Amino acid sequence: MNRIHTLVVGGTRGIGRALVRLFCSEGHLVSVIGRHQPDSADQVLPGARHWTVDMRDERRLGAALKDIIRRRGKLSRLVFLQRYRGGDGEDAWAGEIELALTATKNIIERLIPHFDESAERAIVIVGSPAGDFIASERDLGYHVAKAGQNQLMRYYAAVLAPYGIRVNGVSPATVLKEESKSFYAKNRRLRDFYRRITPLGRMGTAEDVAETIAFLCGPKAAFITGQNIFVDGGLSLLWQESIVRKHAPPK
Repeated sequence: MNRIHTLVVGGTRGIGRALVRLFCSEGHLVSVIGRHQPDSADQVLPGARHWTVDMRDERRLGAALKDIIRRRGKLSRLVFLQRYRGGDGEDAWAGEIELALTATKNIIERLIPHFDESAERAIVIVGSPAGDFIASERDLGYHVAKAGQNQLMRYYAAVLAPYGIRVNGVSPATVLKEESKSFYAKNRRLRDFYRRITPLGRMGTAEDVAETIAFLCGPKAAFITGQNIFVDGGLSLLWQESIVRKHAPPK
């Protein structure tokens, strides 16, 4: 039996790294595209192989995708976690749209013919609650890109369903990642506030989100497509005024 081949786009940090480790622990072949080199520990994960590519460079991206299929075979699963980080002198609007939408579209279109028809086939696009709500700390381009990802996900869910490829989305709240654990350890009041306002009573973790992605990729989600799952411990269920009334400091 062929091993499941998963491509994780943006898999060298945070949730992406947790997902790669999860899939490797389950015996998958995991191909990873990222802008950064993986940490040394991730370079030796059984079944994983990394390609360092700027996803806005269409020529190099196309060459990397071709190399992945040639070396590792057809895909079962494709997960997008890339994120625009900006740079000096860059147009943030163009960067957000190019990385979140154009690169995602280009990769999906290139890889549709290379999905394994004998396997459970799934695509998951990891976005943000800013696709539905306003995050005051983020700029307009970020919001438009995340909202666009939601509609891109729905579009491909409908178009690819006849081919047996399911497409879903995940919108994580603020979660604890390896990169942020020390920050929240030093900022206990902030961490405790997140815990108090979250119905499930804790901050989520990168592993929580990775498990949700894995579920959506797997056979237990075989009749789910076109859905965006909030992984936020129930926080998005609450009316903002209720949060303010409950947690506003006393006079």
